[in-house]
Amino acid sequence: MAYPADDKYQFTEPPEAGDWPDDVIISDDTRREDRIPPGQSRTKKWPVLQYGRIPVVSAEQWTLRVYGLVENPLELDYAQFLELPRVKVFADFHCVTRWSRLGNLWEGVSFRSIMELAGVKAEARFVIVGGYDDGWTTNMPLADCLVDDVLVCDRHDGEPLSAAHGGPVRLIVPKLYAWKSAKWLRSITFVEHDQRGTWEQVGYHDRGDPWVEERMWV
Repeated sequence: MAYPADDKYQFTEPPEAGDWPDDVIISDDTRREDRIPPGQSRTKKWPVLQYGRIPVVSAEQWTLRVYGLVENPLELDYAQFLELPRVKVFADFHCVTRWSRLGNLWEGVSFRSIMELAGVKAEARFVIVGGYDDGWTTNMPLADCLVDDVLVCDRHDGEPLSAAHGGPVRLIVPKLYAWKSAKWLRSITFVEHDQRGTWEQVGYHDRGDPWVEERMWV
């Protein structure tokens, strides 16, 4: 069967953590002996899933608002985003619908860099992330965003993110289920108290750790 080039079908075994130069941040979970969490199976494809419509947001239109418990609220356009220090992250990607795509190379700006620019206040404990897709949000403990492999991302496997995969810019949080890696990133809000996001309000787990199958509240 032939697959279009932009499908990024993995015809071979996935890359390993040791395959990358020193300037690539290696997500810890890629070093596990078994990289596939419980209840998941590997896909060689690059599936497209979303909550609703795929919003059309060009790089020229895109802005990121960073606010809440910060000293310096930000509103970055894409040109300003590209001027920030860049990082590359090698990580696996686990969807709550039970597929895992192993061996992704993400590129963008470290979440920590965004935090430093904004000057996040000590009382901030949670992050609320918003997308351009009709007010969609998701929530996370701030601690889960302080890991080196979390980034605000605009490239995947050497290519710009397509609209279907969250372009021009999305969040990537490798250690949590993929719905926490918000597509079409529009806003990052730092808050003291947790606020459930769109899917969390209808039963999805607040945290979403794939290694302990935090899919839904029970």
